Amino acid sequence: MELRKTLAGWTLGALEDSATLVLSELVANSVRHAHVPPGREIETRFLLIPPGGRKTEGVRLEVHDASSALPRSRQITPDAACGRGLHLVEALADQWGVDARAGVGKLVWAVLRLPDTHRPAGGGAGGRAAHDLRPADHGRTRTDR
Repeated sequence: MELRKTLAGWTLGALEDSATLVLSELVANSVRHAHVPPGREIETRFLLIPPGGRKTEGVRLEVHDASSALPRSRQITPDAACGRGLHLVEALADQWGVDARAGVGKLVWAVLRLPDTHRPAGGGAGGRAAHDLRPADHGRTRTDR
């Protein structure tokens, strides 16, 4: 998977399992609920968040789609067959949210940061602001519904 390769290249392998699960849940929600018009694509982006201040480095995962429908958590019962996706995102991500896009649609994002135990020696003072994100290659998923 492209996300795994990207995280390994950024030496963020410790986030691999959680980031992969969060991204898969966000993409699944978009495919299932966004009802993207034919010919539109769902796009994913990964952005490196460098360390800064007291915060460790991490990754911002984004899923863009052409729907204005907002994701929302729902109450689930222990025997429910679905509906846990955003609960997993909330449990694994340090932050998540939804932003409008220029034009049509929205982007749903999640930030995952390395725990302090994985922080590089001397990290945190890097001179770059936490909002100085570095993009990776991104993928597109066609939806032909």
